[in-house]
Amino acid sequence: MKNTERSGATAPFSLELKGISKSFGAIQANKNIDLAVRPGTIHGIVGENGAGKSTLMNILYGLHRADEGEIFINGAPVAIRKSADAIAHGIGMVHQHFMLVSRFSVLENVMLGSEGGALLKTGREQTLERLQELSDTYGMRVDPKALIADLNVGNQQRVEILKALKHGADILILDEPTGVLTPQETEQLFEILKSLRADGKTVIMITHKLEEIMSVTDAVSIMRRGEMVGHRETKNTSTAELAELMVGRSVLLQVDRGTSKPAKVAVTINGLGATDDVGVRILDDVSFEVRGGEILGIAGVSGNGQTPLMEALTGMRTPTEGRIDMLGVTISPQHSVDPSALRAQGLGHIPEDRHQHGLILDFTAQENMVFGYHRAAQTGSGALMDVKSIKEHTTTLMAQYDIRPPNPDLPARNFSGGNQQKIVIAREMFPNPKVLVVGQPTRGVDVGAIEFIHKQLIALRDEGCAIILVSVELDEVMSLSDRIIVMNDGHIVGELPHAEFDEKRIGLMMAGIKEEAA
Repeated sequence: MKNTERSGATAPFSLELKGISKSFGAIQANKNIDLAVRPGTIHGIVGENGAGKSTLMNILYGLHRADEGEIFINGAPVAIRKSADAIAHGIGMVHQHFMLVSRFSVLENVMLGSEGGALLKTGREQTLERLQELSDTYGMRVDPKALIADLNVGNQQRVEILKALKHGADILILDEPTGVLTPQETEQLFEILKSLRADGKTVIMITHKLEEIMSVTDAVSIMRRGEMVGHRETKNTSTAELAELMVGRSVLLQVDRGTSKPAKVAVTINGLGATDDVGVRILDDVSFEVRGGEILGIAGVSGNGQTPLMEALTGMRTPTEGRIDMLGVTISPQHSVDPSALRAQGLGHIPEDRHQHGLILDFTAQENMVFGYHRAAQTGSGALMDVKSIKEHTTTLMAQYDIRPPNPDLPARNFSGGNQQKIVIAREMFPNPKVLVVGQPTRGVDVGAIEFIHKQLIALRDEGCAIILVSVELDEVMSLSDRIIVMNDGHIVGELPHAEFDEKRIGLMMAGIKEEAA
């Protein structure tokens, strides 16, 4: 049953926030925020990492309580003290990191919170019927019996949206919804959001990707350092204006990469093959070289061998065939190499998944900043690690990489996703590695930080570093790389020099069409 406070269909705004402020100790995350969102629209919220976007939406969803301010739904004031209050007022949220039980089925996850009694029969039947109705209405086909653990991230996201809609959401918040999606999955998501808009739903989308704001939203609000600095109708703005409002200065949306000067071969891969834990072939006869002073981009739809290739290069996976020669070390089926040994020889690694392989979230920023380098100079000169030296080192890198808040003692989990990424990038770039393996370097990172990270990668290249870059952002691969190889189903389908880069041609190769045919 709908809450009576949700019945104001004629209200000019489905959502209004007035004077919202929120502090965490000395850090003011939100300061006197005003926001008004029209019903039946897709409204974007953009801002740098740490600008306060997620905090504001967490207040709206009842995960935080505002220190000051008011919330209005369809013109009526409401009190939201917990998530149950938000759900009762028709608010649903899809978080950046999904809130699903991986061992439960789709049906069981959607049913949580509306089980319908101890025997579950009524709840299961009602949920299955509603799930089918929502799937038909919005084109979100997902097998109700499938386990969450067996679904790709695009379908897991669909389950989150279906769950929110099943609970009666008229206002749907999505926090960085495309950060883990392939381009194809992103297009599918946007079609779903447009169908929700057509049905009168209100969608609020937090994102750092300005091209997505321009392509799918009706209006956009811009935050900077905890304050709301502007509101724009999307049709009346541009990516350049939005970037400048976000950062407070002009931003280069396309970095000047200059001309590379490749030196001697730094990495050689010959006939590399690998299988997964159940014997399925995931790398097949992969061969290429990378020289110092060049960036080799690896393009491909996520899940086509890029991850096991990076694992093999960094000593995290032993190949079943072929060999890698790098930094005076050979990696082969007969000779596995510990990742720490490769790091000691000059290998840097920015992993695809910062939570799984890049950070220990319960450890502080300064502890995370020296992982893998705990015997290096920045940890002190004595037999024991020097905490003061580590803190000074972390403080310097936090300033250099604009990591917010600049608190070395703060646990990593208390930083925004983009600032977590900056901690990993700062740690891996600081030692000036000879070879750098980079997976999704700007995932979840704002436009100002993207500019900075891209400049740092070009600078490392120009200093002679051999860089292997993997990204699902084809624009990023094309703008940074000196050469691109394209992977499909675990093998290389083509290679192009920078002068021959063509988005359509690369896209065809990503779909498995050989270079000659493409």
